[in-house]
Amino acid sequence: MEKIVSLFARAFPGGDRGLVYNEATPGAEWVVAGEGVATRKWDGTACMVRAGKLYKRYNCKRGKTPPPDFEPCGLPDAMTGHWPGWIPVSEKSDDQWHREAWGIGDFEDGTYELIGPKVQGNPEKAPVHILIRHGREEWPDCPRTFDALREWFKGRDIEGIVWHHPDGRMVKIKKRDFGLHRS
Repeated sequence: MEKIVSLFARAFPGGDRGLVYNEATPGAEWVVAGEGVATRKWDGTACMVRAGKLYKRYNCKRGKTPPPDFEPCGLPDAMTGHWPGWIPVSEKSDDQWHREAWGIGDFEDGTYELIGPKVQGNPEKAPVHILIRHGREEWPDCPRTFDALREWFKGRDIEGIVWHHPDGRMVKIKKRDFGLHRS
């Protein structure tokens, strides 16, 4: 699972770091053109299930050596040097919430988001640790223009939206990209 491009460009030079402005990021124009399906972006930590085994997201920082069981998702980011990938969930204590969610049910191969009381401060307000399949919750009423999205997010307590194109491409936008906060 490679890093997902943002729908709108960020105002880094001379602007508020992290905020977006009304210009589609190159490669994301298909969303504005009406292609793809909008799905809820959950605020947790990414996981992957493959062949009956659970993996967690691992971000190898610039200059660091990844662990021997690291599986890269692509090349290191040219700007930050971060290298995203996967490592198997272990029996170590820092993986206990992954194991708790994994024990709840059977999971098909694919990517998931781990949410729960001990993950990212639990912005999703989940009472237990669970794995939610990416792309599961569709939002067909989600707008695709800058102004309409900013207004739409004001009435929703969600992290963001990920659009899925039939050819596998994905584009995301977060509520905080507009300077808005969750309740």
